[in-house]
Amino acid sequence: MTSSYSTDLKLELMVTGEKAGLWGDITNTNLVILQQSIAGYGSISIAGGVGNTDLAFTNAATSDGKNAVIELTGTITGARTVTVPVTVTNKVYVIKNSTSGAYTVTVLVSGQTGVVFAATEKTSKILYINGTDVVDSNIGKVSNDITPTLAGVLDTNGNDIVIDDAGAIEDDSNNPYIGFQKTASAVNYLDVTNQATGTGPSIAAVGTDANIDLNLTPKGIGRVVLGSSAIQQVAEKVTTEATAATGTVNYDVITQAVWNFTTDASANWTLNVRGDGSNSLDSIMDNGESITIAHIVSQGATAYYNSAFEIDGSSVTPEWQGGSAPTAGNVSSLDTYSYTIIKTASATFTVLAAQTQFA
Repeated sequence: MTSSYSTDLKLELMVTGEKAGLWGDITNTNLVILQQSIAGYGSISIAGGVGNTDLAFTNAATSDGKNAVIELTGTITGARTVTVPVTVTNKVYVIKNSTSGAYTVTVLVSGQTGVVFAATEKTSKILYINGTDVVDSNIGKVSNDITPTLAGVLDTNGNDIVIDDAGAIEDDSNNPYIGFQKTASAVNYLDVTNQATGTGPSIAAVGTDANIDLNLTPKGIGRVVLGSSAIQQVAEKVTTEATAATGTVNYDVITQAVWNFTTDASANWTLNVRGDGSNSLDSIMDNGESITIAHIVSQGATAYYNSAFEIDGSSVTPEWQGGSAPTAGNVSSLDTYSYTIIKTASATFTVLAAQTQFA
C-alpha cells in the first residue's frame, strides 16, 4: 500500500512496512510543513489586473498556501482573487494586504465568496476556513464588537480619538454626556486644561484665527447659568432701528438688552416688557431674579415720554429714581430709560426705573 496525503496540509501519511529507510526524512519533512503552518511567513506577489492567484498545496512539500502568515504584495491594477483549493477544509491564516493600487482583494475557497479586502483596506485579517469557505474571524476589530469593554485605562499613546459628526460620549445607559457636531474645514476648537492645586481648570477657545469667540448657546429660551463668578467682560445685545416711539411698544428681552429708537418720538408711549411674542417675562424668570434693560428714544422739537409701563400686558407702577415719574421728555436729545425688573413672586414684579437725558 502506498502513502496517502492529509487533506489540509498534504502531509505524507505512510503505512506500516512502506518507505523502508525513508521514514526519518519523510517525518522531518512533515514536521517542517507543520512548522510552516504554525509559524511560517510567506510573501506572495499578486501584481496585475483583474485575475486570480492560486495558493499552492503540494503533496509532501512546503508550499506557499501552507504558511500561517501570508503577505500579499505587488501593484494591482484591477480586482484580484486569491484562491485556496477546494480540498483544503480547515486552515487558519493571517493575511496582510500590502498591495498598492485601489482595488479589492478577495481571499476565498475555490467556488465560494470568501472575504474581501476593500480597495483602500491595506490591513491584516485573521481568517479561517470553516469547511466550506474562507471566513473573517473579526478578531482585533473593535468595529465588529458592538459592546467593546475596556479591561483597563484607555491610553491613546499620543494619537487622537475620532468621533463622527453627530456622535456622542454616552453614560452606561446610553444617554449622551456630550454631543459633537462637525463643521467642514474647522480651524477653531476648545482647549481643556487641568491644573495643579490652587488653580482652576480652564476651557479656552483656540485655533488659527487671531480672535475667537467662545459661544455658549442655551436651547429655546433657556439661559446660560454661571455659579459664583467674577465676570470680567460682558457685551450686551443692542438692537437699533428707525422706529418712532408711539402707542404700545413691546420690548422683547429675549431679543436684546438695549433697544435704540433712532426716529424722533411722535407721541407718549406705553412700554410693555415681555419675553417675546411667544413667551411671557414671567415664564422666563424665576422668583428672586432680576433683569435690567435700556430703552433709548430719539426726541425732536416736541418731546414725549414713557407715560405707562406694563409687564406681559399688565400695568405695573415703577419706582422712579428721584421719587417721581417723568411727566415730559427732553427736546432734541436722546432720552434713555433704564428698568431693573425684580421678580418677587408669580407674575409679581418690582421695577426700578430712571430717565436720563443725553444731548
